[in-house]
Amino acid sequence: MKYTNDRTPAGVRGVLDTFSGCGLQSVNVFQGYAKNAYPWLISQHRSAVRKCQNSTPLRGWKSSMRDENIALHRFAVFTACCTALLIFVGGLVTSTQSGLSVPDWPTTYGRNMFAFPYSKWVGGIFYEHGHRLLASFVGFLTVILTIWMWAKERRRWVRWLSTAALGAVILQGVLGGLTVIFLLPAWISTVHACLAQTFFCTVIALAVFTSPRWKRGLPLVKSRAESIPLQTLCAVTTAAVYAQLILGALMRHTNAGLAIPDFPLALGHVIPPFTSNKIVIHFAHRVGAVVVATMIVWTFSRIARSYSDHRLLFRPALTMLVLVGIQLILGAITVWTAKAVIPTTAHVLTGALVLGTSFLLTLRAYAMVVVSVSAEYRGAL
Repeated sequence: MKYTNDRTPAGVRGVLDTFSGCGLQSVNVFQGYAKNAYPWLISQHRSAVRKCQNSTPLRGWKSSMRDENIALHRFAVFTACCTALLIFVGGLVTSTQSGLSVPDWPTTYGRNMFAFPYSKWVGGIFYEHGHRLLASFVGFLTVILTIWMWAKERRRWVRWLSTAALGAVILQGVLGGLTVIFLLPAWISTVHACLAQTFFCTVIALAVFTSPRWKRGLPLVKSRAESIPLQTLCAVTTAAVYAQLILGALMRHTNAGLAIPDFPLALGHVIPPFTSNKIVIHFAHRVGAVVVATMIVWTFSRIARSYSDHRLLFRPALTMLVLVGIQLILGAITVWTAKAVIPTTAHVLTGALVLGTSFLLTLRAYAMVVVSVSAEYRGAL
């Protein structure tokens, strides 16, 4: 993408040409701002220019990055996929009411969890014990990912983010054990479910930040003149989705899923009589679904109108729109079938995918969309 023209001062063009030979994310951001930047930006980046000029040529740098880190990126993606599967299996445990099928922890009926014979995986034990094993596997993957990050990743903040993911998965395991020990208390089970979503987003972030495309620098897009910036809109949408998942987890673990057994009406009314806490929680979840759907449609409309030619923004926005449509249908089917196992569990997984997609879109929006400098500073260069 070209940021200079014939009227750009020669010194600025020289700086930009030098920076264009680097594959650094921060350099690309500098390119987006440089056309209307303040004069001190040039001096602020002189040391970076000299460092860039003396560094390894771009082709060699790309080759080195690909050889050293593409496997790390793929491993992070694999961990994220396994986490999504774990969320689905955790949903199965709740949907089949198998949470106490294995009443002890960390053992399984007094045996080492990993040595429990498959022949005894019957009834709800199959779901609960399988959930524990898969959770252990995801924890093991996270340990490897964190060690790998500290061994190969040069960016300190990414290394510490991987450490945070490791801490989250350890805490998640402890919360899972406490859920069993204290016989499925609603607040621990809800926190356990919400932390799973947080961990999922953290691993997605690690997969994004270790990708070659992110390291080379995503293409920059000039922000349109809008009252609410796209970055803010995406962030608010992600927050709304997360809040909705909290309500969903609270509804599942307080057994409020059928507190309102009809749909689209609520106990025969548009607004039901709030005669119990379960009805309040359930109806709040329905209202949250309307809010989330509205935010997602708004976000997609903004991107389709102003950024449709940028596939890194348009594709996740479209995916998010499709997923929320599926999610609304699954929510209705869950009520109509009195919480049948498959649609109820698919509803849990799709909610996580909506959150992950919205979070990915938010990361890309903040990395790609460049806010224009005020007109009063134009011409300063």
